[in-house]
Amino acid sequence: MPSAREINRRIKSVTNTQQITKAMKMVSSVRLRRAQDRAAAAAPFTEKIEAMLGRLAAAAGSEADPLFEQREVKRTAYIVIGSDKGLAGAFNSNINKAMANILTEKGKGGTMFFVTGRKPLEYLKHLHVTAEGRWSGFSDKPQYHHARTIAGEAVARFLAGEVDEVQVIYTKFRSALSQEVTTARLLPIGAAAESDAIPKEEYIFAPDGEQVLSSLLPTYLEAFVYNGLLQSAASELGARMTAMTSATDNAGELIDRLTVHYNKVRQAGITNELTEIVSGANALQ
Repeated sequence: MPSAREINRRIKSVTNTQQITKAMKMVSSVRLRRAQDRAAAAAPFTEKIEAMLGRLAAAAGSEADPLFEQREVKRTAYIVIGSDKGLAGAFNSNINKAMANILTEKGKGGTMFFVTGRKPLEYLKHLHVTAEGRWSGFSDKPQYHHARTIAGEAVARFLAGEVDEVQVIYTKFRSALSQEVTTARLLPIGAAAESDAIPKEEYIFAPDGEQVLSSLLPTYLEAFVYNGLLQSAASELGARMTAMTSATDNAGELIDRLTVHYNKVRQAGITNELTEIVSGANALQ
């Protein structure tokens, strides 16, 4: 049985850990609200561009730009949006499972990975897979120029014929308690952009639809990736806040149990000391 000193030392250790998890929970809570606001603000912009793109694609025809080219899919590029840090519950493991399922289904020869975040990069390294594009340091605070860089790299590989389609794997934010790993097609632009978001409004394009389309396409692709980055950032912070809340509560319960145990051990020690004192006094009589 551990001594009272050992139990007291463990209580102090758990208390220090609880203070850390509580601080992380509070920080994640504040940053989550900001991330939610950014994701909510970006969503209408992305939807509106997608609606305009649908109208332009219908007017200009799918042959207007090589980004609409439908090919037989032999190799797929995946833009994987993960986290730089751990302590976020199942956030990273869910992304890793999605990548593992893809590799099981298509094999290394049929895939190409562009990865943001240190955690999915570490997992790919464990699987002996090398990512063609690697970015880190901004998983919880992405900026638009990050999306521009990532989208530009994927578009270049698609236009060069190295891949036949581009998919984005990210975690869609629903609430602090619920996040969902989502896979969405970025390239080629096709039925998803042309039919799902056909707007009711009528547009007049100047100088003509094809020129507006060529200008709008890069913005659409960048906004698409940026939306995924923002959704994943909010999901990461929500998952971390939930995990730290659970860890703080568990630490409190453990401290309570250790305190009860400490009091019992201390009481038993005092009882033994009193017994020894009484026995010694009786022996002197």
